[in-house]
Amino acid sequence: MREISQEARYRQMMEEPVHTLIPRLAVPSIISMLVTAIYNMADTYFVSQLGTSPSAAVGVVFSLMAGIQAVAFMIGMGCGNEISRLLGQKEREEAERYVATGFFTELIAGTLIAIAGILFSEKLVYLLGSTATIAPYAASYTRYVLIGIPFFMASLGMNNMLRFQGNSFYSMIGIATGGILNMFLDPLLIYGFHMGIAGAAVATSVSQMISFCILVWQCNCMPACLSIRLRRFAPSLERYRNILRFGLPSLARQGIASISVIVINFAAQPYGDAAIAAIAIVSRVAMFMNSAIIGFGQGFQPVCGFNYGAGNYKRVEQAYNFSLRVCFAALLLMGALVFFNAERVIVLFRKDPDVIAVGTLALQLQSLSIPLAAQITMANMFSQTTGYNVRATVVALLRQGICLIPILLVLPRLFGVRGIQAAQPLSDVFAAVIAFFITRSILREMRRKTAEQERQ
Repeated sequence: MREISQEARYRQMMEEPVHTLIPRLAVPSIISMLVTAIYNMADTYFVSQLGTSPSAAVGVVFSLMAGIQAVAFMIGMGCGNEISRLLGQKEREEAERYVATGFFTELIAGTLIAIAGILFSEKLVYLLGSTATIAPYAASYTRYVLIGIPFFMASLGMNNMLRFQGNSFYSMIGIATGGILNMFLDPLLIYGFHMGIAGAAVATSVSQMISFCILVWQCNCMPACLSIRLRRFAPSLERYRNILRFGLPSLARQGIASISVIVINFAAQPYGDAAIAAIAIVSRVAMFMNSAIIGFGQGFQPVCGFNYGAGNYKRVEQAYNFSLRVCFAALLLMGALVFFNAERVIVLFRKDPDVIAVGTLALQLQSLSIPLAAQITMANMFSQTTGYNVRATVVALLRQGICLIPILLVLPRLFGVRGIQAAQPLSDVFAAVIAFFITRSILREMRRKTAEQERQ
């Protein structure tokens, strides 16, 4: 039964039309990403009702979570890319070693990060861009949310490894269940048990533990999944080198996102807690819009990995072009809806006039540029999954690093808070143009490989 399921999966990846295969694989990932984005927004929403400083605290701690997520994604995506390529080559035993190595590495790394973060939480929040009025809330939130970090990292690792096996439905069940639970626990612990901002952090940690348990059970009990076995845990320099090679673009993308949030927090400090809170809200809304596109791209990645591993480059290009068109159209629609309802969206989170004033324009500008994220996101996933890791890392650094950070260092000095509001949209324009040329160069190289195959 297990071997038949794996063989059927291989035939599906290699033969089913991409316009039906990718959406079917993507739907569970899209749901998972949207639920995750919604519960991140739920944290922001419920905490925002406590005041402007608590709302800003969630935005400050978000940079820490983004950094931890970067490490988790590096390991999970690095293993996942290698797993899909190995399955495309029918090397299942080695793929199982990567599953175990990735899982236990995530647990160990998460435990070490949690211990260090809890011990130095009060100093840490100031390094993240907290003001004196935000720091008490941020420190309280940080201490409790770090308890769940080992489970959070291992869950992200399993989520990515399941997706690259073509089992995105199982990854959706685990992640979405925890996200839905978090939305119910937030108001219960914040208001029902009068825990304040600490309640939001406890809700997040408990939800992550539940997701972890569900994902472990699915990995070990579902026939189509590669199992997690301690005896398969085989850390080696070569495997970690491969994990880093394929995971580095994810580390770059998520890690630079963490750094850029810190830079934004410091840039917004002269304009008060309201500016930090407003930018945090806009970031969560933009993340929600982009999460659906990331989910669709995650449906593309296993198809890309299997076919690239098998040398079917024409099908890889066909899958990429289809995914890019769908993602751009979806973001264009979502951006238009948010643009015309920007003030209403901000008011949902915080009715502070200063927050509304800063947040509305920032969200409108972000809505205008958000369709360009389709090019950036798909270019990153495409170059990473096909093994063009240097170019993938460059693409990953563009939107919130190479393009954004210099803009943040210049525009606020020239235009004040308007510079902060316009920084990310302007960065999107530059990043999309560069990503387009990088992707075009990879496609040309793949076409040359296809031509060589046809001549042989």
